[in-house]
Amino acid sequence: MRWMLLLFMSLSLPAMADLDYALKPRQIAEDTWLLEGSTDNFATANGGNIVNTAFIVTERGVVVIDTGPSKRYGEAMHRAIAAVTDKPVIEVLLTHHHPDHVLGNQAFTDVPIGALAGTTELLHQQGDAMAQNMYRLVGDWMRGTEVVLPTRTLTAGVQRFGNHDLQLLSLGGHTGADLAILDQKTGVLFAGDLVFYQRALTTPNSPGLSVWLADIATLQALPWTLIVPGHGPVASDPQPFEQMRDYLSWLDQLMRDGAAQGSDMAEMIRSPIPERFAGISLSRYELIRSVSHLYPRYERTQMKRVDSATQQ
Repeated sequence: MRWMLLLFMSLSLPAMADLDYALKPRQIAEDTWLLEGSTDNFATANGGNIVNTAFIVTERGVVVIDTGPSKRYGEAMHRAIAAVTDKPVIEVLLTHHHPDHVLGNQAFTDVPIGALAGTTELLHQQGDAMAQNMYRLVGDWMRGTEVVLPTRTLTAGVQRFGNHDLQLLSLGGHTGADLAILDQKTGVLFAGDLVFYQRALTTPNSPGLSVWLADIATLQALPWTLIVPGHGPVASDPQPFEQMRDYLSWLDQLMRDGAAQGSDMAEMIRSPIPERFAGISLSRYELIRSVSHLYPRYERTQMKRVDSATQQ
């Protein structure tokens, strides 16, 4: 029996050793480091590392922005930070509650984990189900991962961390509770998933595309110098905002027109995607998901009540 256990361990350990995120921090501004994920979908090949996380090395210590998709990622992020600085992590700021941004929280339980009140509530409601889904999607990468709720409630305004003043914005187009962070020292804007760039946006919790469009206008008006989207490459020009505005407007009009014409959901998911969006990663996949998330609302706006007519 013992030899069978040893054989199993010898077979399984190399596989587990392969589960290495190999995070490589890239400096994008003064004191500011990015850990850039792919623009693919969740898969065992990437361990769910499809997200941009970051950290700022301030005079007081390190501020972490999002913790990634798993306990293993959070631990790898800790090691990546230690390779850059010997200063301790002093705070985590979460942009929203989606699993690829928060399931690394276990690696940071010794410091305050800050989030908007709505983010904490959504993670409390949906966290366990999202974690279970991540286990299904990426397998052993998630081993040992559990949901850890934020411990500090953030509000809009400027907060000082050492020599960096961070402007916190409370927005809502992506999930209803979305934190954006502007570093007033460097001009780096951490937009979270309010901005996707060269990767189709996701809509499972969006309160509406008009809300999201208003958030894009708010972000673009800030005195930013560099945009860090939640997914996709960093940019120093307004192209991410322009792409987001273009896509959101097209998606909104597509579903308005479909509802007005009485198109069903099956017809909507087969809608042609404009050539200018064809090269965006996962454009067809996310169109199907967005129609399933949002189209019933557009259909309801076309429905007329039949129980309010007065008798003649």
